[in-house]
Amino acid sequence: MSLDLSDRKLAGKKRGLDHLLSAAGYSLGGFRRMLGETAFRHELAAAAVVFVLFALRGAEVASYLTQGVLILVLMACEALNTAIEIIVDRVSPEISEFARHAKDLGSFAVFCLLAANGAYAASVLIAGA
Repeated sequence: MSLDLSDRKLAGKKRGLDHLLSAAGYSLGGFRRMLGETAFRHELAAAAVVFVLFALRGAEVASYLTQGVLILVLMACEALNTAIEIIVDRVSPEISEFARHAKDLGSFAVFCLLAANGAYAASVLIAGA
């Protein structure tokens, strides 16, 4: 006998517009939480500076869009890195190799995206890509 779960509604599960509004609220809560992170605030400030420099350089719309996507991916990675750090601190409050490796890997992922953002911004500002 198989169970068809497609017709079953889970108790308290929101659907439609309620689900969309709840998801938006959770995302806003995550953004507010990230504003408490110094690195995230620095990345926001750097993004603003890059866009001002693009404007002064007369960058193409495609350059703004590409940089914008890179910045959003960086912010998402920073949020995931923060989540990893929070979970690791909860699971392994003592100093451990496991915790160090998890945090180092998250940090490396953020570094890679910082490098990609910097390289792209430099290519637009220097070469006029």
